[in-house]
Amino acid sequence: MVRVVRFHEHGGPEVLRVEEAEPGKPGAGEVRIRVDALGLNRAEALFRAGTYGQPVRTFPAGLGYEAAGVVEALGEGVTGLAEGQRVSTIPAFRMNDYHVYGEAAIVPAHAVVDRPENVDAVTGSAVWMAYLTAFGGLVHTGGLRPAETVVLTAASSSVGLAAIQLARRLGARPVATTRTAAKREQLLAAGAAEVIVTDEEDVATGVLRVTEGRGADLVFDAVAGPGVSEVARATAHGGRIVLYGTLGGQTIEAPALSFLRSGVRLSGYSITAETTADAGKQREATAFVTAGLRDGTFRPVVDRVFEGLDSIREAHRHLESNVQIGKIVVTVPR
Repeated sequence: MVRVVRFHEHGGPEVLRVEEAEPGKPGAGEVRIRVDALGLNRAEALFRAGTYGQPVRTFPAGLGYEAAGVVEALGEGVTGLAEGQRVSTIPAFRMNDYHVYGEAAIVPAHAVVDRPENVDAVTGSAVWMAYLTAFGGLVHTGGLRPAETVVLTAASSSVGLAAIQLARRLGARPVATTRTAAKREQLLAAGAAEVIVTDEEDVATGVLRVTEGRGADLVFDAVAGPGVSEVARATAHGGRIVLYGTLGGQTIEAPALSFLRSGVRLSGYSITAETTADAGKQREATAFVTAGLRDGTFRPVVDRVFEGLDSIREAHRHLESNVQIGKIVVTVPR
């Protein structure tokens, strides 16, 4: 038997339970992993609360996209992986089908990647949602190029911090936005070329100021909602806006004429949609991020590490506090 995290109804962190379950055997095309660390994502809090894009199919339900650990068993037909191999999971499945909060997890083999020797379990569980989202949104959807200016909203999130590093590696200029001045210095230390504090000036004013009136070539936006109108004013003629989150609300409010006159292109990006539908893009993104991990260019910012599955409720409360900078990780000691 192994310990796993489940929830039997929608609600806040208090609905999470640590229970015992059979570890199970991996089926064809699947891998069982001994989990050493878990990376928490806002999508999991939304799934638990019943407000995620994919509703829970059956209760009790599990959670989790990101884990780091060691391969314990291989299902029929799995190649390229071996028992005892150090690995991480990537968000290339749906939580109704697979989940990783537990001492062991069965996941599809295509969602398992090798973990370089210089990447420990905490780091290995904090990488993939953030960096694949940043790469897919900035490169595949946004078409970010060297020398361009990219504005990153909610930049102190794990995705925002990954996007700063990734933009730098691509030769672009990352401009970060944050609500309060408390996070300014940390964002500059993380590599942001400029930081706009939205409690002090609106996004459009700040972006036009730091781009000498031109506007951003690309905006990578986690907020959406009524703020899209403001973001559009911050975008250069012919620029691009990529929405990847809905922190400001699920209804987009923006005047159509502002897009028609400016030629700004508005697109949406979903990491799970890309990784489950396009194997080629997944391979490209995974190779790019792995190269950055191996040479040390990419290092996820970890806000706090919680120890043990029994801390999962506390970790989820911290996730929803919005005070963190970077990733929240839960270790799974034996």
